[in-house]
Amino acid sequence: MRTGKRIRKWWRYGYNGTVKKMWIALSILAVAAAMILVGCQATRAGYESAPYKVVRSDGKFELRDYPDLTVVETPMADPNGSDGSFMRLFRFITGANEGKQKIAMTTPVFMSGTSTNQTMAFVLPAKLKTADAPKPADGALTVRELPSGRFAVLRFSGGRNAKKEAESLARLMSWLERERLTAMSGPVYGYFDPPWTPAFLRRNEVMLRTEGEKPK
Repeated sequence: MRTGKRIRKWWRYGYNGTVKKMWIALSILAVAAAMILVGCQATRAGYESAPYKVVRSDGKFELRDYPDLTVVETPMADPNGSDGSFMRLFRFITGANEGKQKIAMTTPVFMSGTSTNQTMAFVLPAKLKTADAPKPADGALTVRELPSGRFAVLRFSGGRNAKKEAESLARLMSWLERERLTAMSGPVYGYFDPPWTPAFLRRNEVMLRTEGEKPK
């Protein structure tokens, strides 16, 4: 009899209490995840992004038309950017330029080139044309114009690494082949989020210039 009472008591207070704690913990995790998601989206939305027009969508694949873009670019000896390439660009937009002009940060950060000749670039705000951009104080930086054109793009998530980039590029190349499109240049990778963003929430893209009419 006492054993039965103990079981009923455990069921009422022990089991139910454990379930209640579990649901509370799950609710806290859900709220935290939602706050992180909203925070990441708000952070991303707070920056001007390189403009484009979507011509066609196919899941995570898109064909986009980009206008001329003005970028400030620097060589990147280390694919992870630990060679100071990011900070060179950041110093430029925070005043290390002719006229000490401060320029708003934008997205994405572009990375391109081969393993022996890589570059990192910031897109300058649309209102700042190439001819109007200040001259960099650092000789390792170049302000130039990326010509308009049509690009095939694949969006992917995760942290930045060579394996992820290679896999994403292979997927994009396969899609181009299925669509009977031709890549006209090497890949450009776009990264939209700050380092603290959880890997699974990050917006990353690989782009290939392809044939198509230039945007009007």
